[in-house]
Amino acid sequence: MTNSSETPIKGAAVKSIGFLLLDNFTLMSLASAVEPLRMANQLSGRELFRWVTLSPDGRPVKASDGLQITPDVKFADAPTLDIVLVCGGVGIQNAVSREHTSWLQLQARHGRRIGAVCTGSWALAKAGLLDGYDCSVHWECLAAMQEAFPRVAMTTRLFSIDRNRYTCSGGTAPMDMMLHLIARDHGHELSAAISEMFVYERIRNEQDHQRVPLKHMLGTNQPKLQEIVALMEANLEEPIDLDELATYVDVSRRQLERLFQKYLHCSPSRYYLKLRLIRARQLLKQTSMSIIEVASVCGFVSTPHFSKCYREFFGVPPRDERAGQHVNNVVALIPASPDTDHRSSARLALDSAQGESTFASVRL
Repeated sequence: MTNSSETPIKGAAVKSIGFLLLDNFTLMSLASAVEPLRMANQLSGRELFRWVTLSPDGRPVKASDGLQITPDVKFADAPTLDIVLVCGGVGIQNAVSREHTSWLQLQARHGRRIGAVCTGSWALAKAGLLDGYDCSVHWECLAAMQEAFPRVAMTTRLFSIDRNRYTCSGGTAPMDMMLHLIARDHGHELSAAISEMFVYERIRNEQDHQRVPLKHMLGTNQPKLQEIVALMEANLEEPIDLDELATYVDVSRRQLERLFQKYLHCSPSRYYLKLRLIRARQLLKQTSMSIIEVASVCGFVSTPHFSKCYREFFGVPPRDERAGQHVNNVVALIPASPDTDHRSSARLALDSAQGESTFASVRL
């Protein structure tokens, strides 16, 4: 593996990725994972990745939008893979069969790196492949997984890369995870160029969290707590005193403290601070507001205090956070691979892309 600032080693082995399609998988998540691989091949001018879709018997698998995808291969005919990613979607509890879990366990025993997109993490957890690992999953599945698989370290992050397990939530989050992996193996320049091709303004990282509706974390039994959090979210610039918050929802300060400790595992003031810092991070990454302005609109009375809290929470000061989002390095051409295998989907996509104006337009 190369350092993210280095160029890939010429002649490095092509990485093969298998996408296991489960019934009612989300097509958007599959596309978000595959398209960065295609563009990595196209912009680098060589086949860095190849991929196949799989199912137990090779029969068509229906996506959640009703479209059917005919997998490239069935399990018995699967090529040797470097990574296996499970594509989940709607009704995941009923989509995972014993065939799926047995095959995934076999792949893990063979040393494959294993991952999932959207709700596909459920299949990995059911196969016992996430015990002791950090895991991301679409927020709709988060509470159910926490209850069903207590040995799995569930997180609200957009994606989690923990040793040889790669998991992410749904929608466009798979693109962020794949861009991160591409940057890690082939440099930030290529990853940034792919992002530009997809008009993807900011590549989110492992520290970014999906916004989980509180009702999906708490259920419908805590309306007071939901109301308090809604008030906090609506008053980030001028934080409301905790006694006032308690009065607004007709609970005592002590009851307020107990609710947060029991259901959100922190004090109300800590949770409020977390909301303000997450908002500050969004503004630093997505706007040109000065650090002083960001501190002010997020309710901090001084910039030094804001910087101290930010560093303690995220591990970097606001100035470094902002500086880290820009990549200005120039990239060198990678000659086209002499590989003549035209059978993979990746190779076919690369061949057909050679006539496009963007082919090999980025140099590594």
